[in-house]
Amino acid sequence: MIKKIEGGILAAKGYSVASMRVGIKPTGDNRDLTLIKSDVSADVVGTFTRNKVKAAPVRWDMEVVGRGKADAIVINTGIANAATGTQGYENCRLEAEAVASALNVNPDRVLTASTGVIGPQIPVEKIISGINELSGKMIGIPYKKEDLEGGWNEAIKANAVVEAFEAAKAIMTTDTVPKEIALEFEAGGKTCHIGAMCKGSGMIHPNMGTMLGFILSDIAIDRSLADRMLKDVVEKTFNMVSVDGDTSTNDTVVWLSNGLAENDIVTEDNEEVYEALYTVCEYLAKNIASDGEGATRLFTAKVVGAPDYETARILAKSIITSNLSKAAIYGRDANCGRIFCAMGYSGADFDPDKTDITMMSSEGSIKLIDQGTLPEFSEEKALRILSPDEITALCDIHAGEFEATAWGCDLTHEYVTINADYRS
Repeated sequence: MIKKIEGGILAAKGYSVASMRVGIKPTGDNRDLTLIKSDVSADVVGTFTRNKVKAAPVRWDMEVVGRGKADAIVINTGIANAATGTQGYENCRLEAEAVASALNVNPDRVLTASTGVIGPQIPVEKIISGINELSGKMIGIPYKKEDLEGGWNEAIKANAVVEAFEAAKAIMTTDTVPKEIALEFEAGGKTCHIGAMCKGSGMIHPNMGTMLGFILSDIAIDRSLADRMLKDVVEKTFNMVSVDGDTSTNDTVVWLSNGLAENDIVTEDNEEVYEALYTVCEYLAKNIASDGEGATRLFTAKVVGAPDYETARILAKSIITSNLSKAAIYGRDANCGRIFCAMGYSGADFDPDKTDITMMSSEGSIKLIDQGTLPEFSEEKALRILSPDEITALCDIHAGEFEATAWGCDLTHEYVTINADYRS
């Protein structure tokens, strides 16, 4: 049984975190540097942007993930460390060495992550100074009986819950809300935990995952199985999100598993582990979509009745990336022809004359395309259904049993405002 719990990235055993402001962002008082440590070296798998322009931290982390082990993660916001050449990569090395020295870990096992403005070099001296300070402020939940000083300390747990939440806030850029989740589940005869946080609000049209996502677990799992599992889950969750059609230079999702749950190592496909990972990623993906820059509502496209998953996937993504459809959702306009049109140019093979499109929300449902044609409907009812914060387009192509879901948001005036002066 999978249960949602408190704790964010600190819900899993053996992790600690601290964050602070070092002045990378030019204004405000928000934290902009975060440091995460695993008490023991963790197996690590990851997925990264398919943008040919890859930020220096992406190139660094691809090498760390390739070696298979991670001890720590350092994350900065405000500057992306992209389009920074050899100096940008050298700065990743300097960060990793600073973390290694401060936390007594291997620099080749330190992940670096950056998000923010493309082009400037990161202020590496400020970051190194911040790393040294944060190393003495790390907070986690003790997992060894001898560290609990006679019993479970609720104050320690409460502090860890708060610090994990602050870390989720610290990695935000244009996000309006922090995004975190934690689950408890059974695997290999033991209770295991998985906690995650991510950031993403704009430049979201990933061919991989969100802009930045960090998944920490205490499960013992075969690394090749974890890698296969993550890629499959990411394809069905983060890859099904779009805010604005732009794929970031910095997209990174990493999953660390340190084995401290002491379960029998998971070496074969496991339904509960897969479901836990999927639940975490789906939750974060939907939160990214609903928090799209300037967004006022979550726009979900669910395609059913497809002959295969790929057909359903292509159609669903085409719908939620259509600017005309997104604008219609913003305006509460029952112009389902825009959705039908987006399906038609998607490149997927389907029969328009067998297609139904039903718009759904907490206010009910209304069919706006019936066997490829526009039926008579009540504009008043349609407006009521299209008014809540979450809107779903259910598209049935009546050609099979496969389905796929994609998540996006409406397109608003505020999106242009935010991105017209992003650097200021």
